[in-house]
Amino acid sequence: MGVAFRPTRALREHAYFAGAWRGSSDGASIAVTCPATGAHIGEVPRLTQEDTALAIEVAATAFVDWSARTAAQRAQVLRRWHALILREREALAQILTLEQGKPLAESRAEIDISAAYVEWFAEEGRRVYGDVIPSPVGGRQTIVTKQPVGVTCAITPWNFPASMVTRKLAPALAAGCTMLVKPAERTPFIALALAELAEEAGMPPGVLSVLTGKSREIVKVLTDSPVVRKLSFTGSTAVGKDLIRQCADTVKRMSMELGGNAPIIVFDDADIEAALDGLMALKFRNAGQTCVCANRIFVQRGIFEQFAEAFVQRVRALKIGAGDQPGVEIGPLINADAAQDMGRIVARALEQGAELLTGGAPKPDSAFYPPTVLGGVTPSMDVARDEIFGPIAPLLVFDDETEVVAQANDTPYGLASYLYTRDLARAWRVSDALQYGMVGINEVAISNEVAPFGGVKESGFGREGSRYGIEEYLDIKYRCMGGLSA
Repeated sequence: MGVAFRPTRALREHAYFAGAWRGSSDGASIAVTCPATGAHIGEVPRLTQEDTALAIEVAATAFVDWSARTAAQRAQVLRRWHALILREREALAQILTLEQGKPLAESRAEIDISAAYVEWFAEEGRRVYGDVIPSPVGGRQTIVTKQPVGVTCAITPWNFPASMVTRKLAPALAAGCTMLVKPAERTPFIALALAELAEEAGMPPGVLSVLTGKSREIVKVLTDSPVVRKLSFTGSTAVGKDLIRQCADTVKRMSMELGGNAPIIVFDDADIEAALDGLMALKFRNAGQTCVCANRIFVQRGIFEQFAEAFVQRVRALKIGAGDQPGVEIGPLINADAAQDMGRIVARALEQGAELLTGGAPKPDSAFYPPTVLGGVTPSMDVARDEIFGPIAPLLVFDDETEVVAQANDTPYGLASYLYTRDLARAWRVSDALQYGMVGINEVAISNEVAPFGGVKESGFGREGSRYGIEEYLDIKYRCMGGLSA
C-alpha cells in the first residue's frame, strides 16, 4: 500500500470537548486510514461514556452564557469562523481528501459550501422574529417569542464530513444553542480541524464539542440524557429509526436526513446534452456516495438508445484514481468493503436480467470501483429498489408520464428527485406529483445554503439550510399578558 499524501495543516489527534483538547479518559484510541491507499494517517481518542457525560455537563454550563448573548454577538464569532475556514480552504480540502477519498476539486467545493452555511446562519440568527397576535379578549396582549432549544447534538456522516458539520452546527450556534458533534469514525479529522478554527475565532469553551470514537459508546449517552434537548442525524434510514426510538424516552426534538432512492426522469423533449451533463455530475459526484444522487435513471423510449449510448461513452471516459492526483474525477469508495458491496449489487442485477453496458470489474482488496452502467433494468429489480450508494447507474425505459411518475414514487424514500423536459406544463405537473421533499427541474445542483434540504416519507423530517434550518433549533414561547385595560 502506498503512503497517503500529507495535508499542509497538521491533523489534531485529540478530541475537543469540555472546553479543551483531550484524549480519552482511559487512553484508548482508534485508527483512521486513507481509503485510496489503505495507509494509516492518524489516531483519535476513543471516548468513553464518562467522557461524553462530562462533555454534556460542560455544554449545559456554556449554554447559559452563549444563549444570553445577543444574536449580533454570536454572529461576530460565526463570521470570524467563516473567514478562517476560507483562509484555510486548501489545507481543509487536503484533509478531507486524505480521509474521505473524494477528488480535491470536490473537497474544495465542499469546504466552500461549509463556509457558506456558517456565513448564512451568522446572518440568519439576527432575523429570529416573533409575533404579536391580536388578542380575542380586551386588555390582553398575545406575544410569541423564540428561544434556543438548549444543548443539542449532531451525528454526521462520512460522505460529506465537512458540510454536514457546518450545516447542523451553524444554525444551532446562531440560535444560541450549544452542540456536541459526533463525526463518523472514518472521517473525524475534518471536524476537528473545523473545531480548531472555531476556537481560534473566539468560540467560548463548551459551546462546541467534537466527540471522537465509537458510536455505540457515545450516542447512547447523548440519546439518554435529559439535558440534550435536540438530535440532528444524517445517515441511513435503519439507523435513523433506531435513534428515533432511543430519543423517545426523553422526547427530544429531532431532525432526520435519511436514505434516498432518487429518480431522474428524462423526457423525450428534453435537452439531451443538458440532461447528460446533469446526470454525469449527479450520479458520479463523490463516486456516487450521496443520498441525493440518481439511483434510478428513467429515460423515455423515443430517446433511450441515443441517450444510453452517449451516457456510456461519457462514463468510459471518466478518470479514476486517488483524489490528490490531477484530473481525477472518481476517487475510491470509503473502503474496500463498500467496493465489494458494489460488486454484489451488480452481480445480483445481472442475475435478475440486467445487462452490463460498461464497468463492473472491481479490483480485489481495493476501495476503487469502476463507474458502471446497467441496461435492461426494470422497477422490480433490487438495484432499482435499494439505495446503491456507489457509482452504479441503472437505466430504465418508460413510455408515458403517468407510468413514470408511478414508478418514481414506488419507494418508501422521498428525499430528492429530478426531471428534464422543455414542456413547462409537464415540468409543473410532474414536479407536483413527485412525492419528494426536493425536485430539480432541468437542474441537479439543488443543495445550497439558502434552500431547505430534507425529505418526506422514510427519508426523514426536518429541514437544513435556508431560513427554515434555524427554526429546527428554536422553541416557541407564547406569553399572554393581561391586566392592560385602563
